[in-house]
Amino acid sequence: MHVVSLLPSATEIVYALGLGDALVGVTFECELPEADRAGTAIVVGGRDTRGMSPGEIDAYVKRQLAAGADLYTLHANALAELDPDLILTQDLCRVCALPSERVSDAVAYLGARADVLSLDPYTLDEVLGTILAVGAAARVPDRAEALVDGLRARLAAVSAAVAGRPRRRVAVVEWVDPPFGAGHWIPDLVRAAGGEPVATHPGARSAPTTWAALRDAAPDVVLVTPCGFHLDGAVEQAATVGPRFPGAEVWAVDADALIVRAGPRLVDGVEAIAAILHPDAVSAPPAGSVRRVA
Repeated sequence: MHVVSLLPSATEIVYALGLGDALVGVTFECELPEADRAGTAIVVGGRDTRGMSPGEIDAYVKRQLAAGADLYTLHANALAELDPDLILTQDLCRVCALPSERVSDAVAYLGARADVLSLDPYTLDEVLGTILAVGAAARVPDRAEALVDGLRARLAAVSAAVAGRPRRRVAVVEWVDPPFGAGHWIPDLVRAAGGEPVATHPGARSAPTTWAALRDAAPDVVLVTPCGFHLDGAVEQAATVGPRFPGAEVWAVDADALIVRAGPRLVDGVEAIAAILHPDAVSAPPAGSVRRVA
């Protein structure tokens, strides 16, 4: 089987299912083991936003969307040459990946025989469901069920560790300029970690807000998890957030590894948040995943 992944979270699911050898095409944003990079084609490109500030990135995205332009480019000829059996895509967020309709149109135009599976979870439970869906589509349902069972067992262990403890109020800032209150599955991560999410949008899209609204939610802990950034970028942005929340703990989190990509590592994110909120009950997260800035 040849699999093409058009979003980083799907690539992580493919590897977690032990299907790295079947992966023939990815996006420019997908993270691959060094040994696999040379043999895996890039079929989706986009603008390199490294060096741009959050405000500059936001302005660029708004200009593109207002003009009806895509933020990503599908290299259709490269896709056709790979002759994929399964293409993994999404309709969850136009800012995060190419919409599935663009992929389906390209597949039809090329006369390809690939199945197109759109992964669009809005809750943590739905994320686990997408792992099962990918496993079924890739003909490894037993692997997917075993993986999900293991992830659920880890979530149950966290739940048991934090049971009965006070739930600190947690605001999650998914973008800083302008500020966005986190949505989708992120409030679920906070609850699973033994916290009380505030100023969030459970099961719905992340949405712009104001710093005043975030402060009015009276968080005890603020997690800065900027989409598209690892820990160094999150730390840099969290440093600008800390002064806005006197009296609250402010933490930077490796967003791409732990929070914003809808794959198996969200459970790592739950464990990391639990360690922030309940350090005497949960083991410390791996080095390089979180850092307190205020």
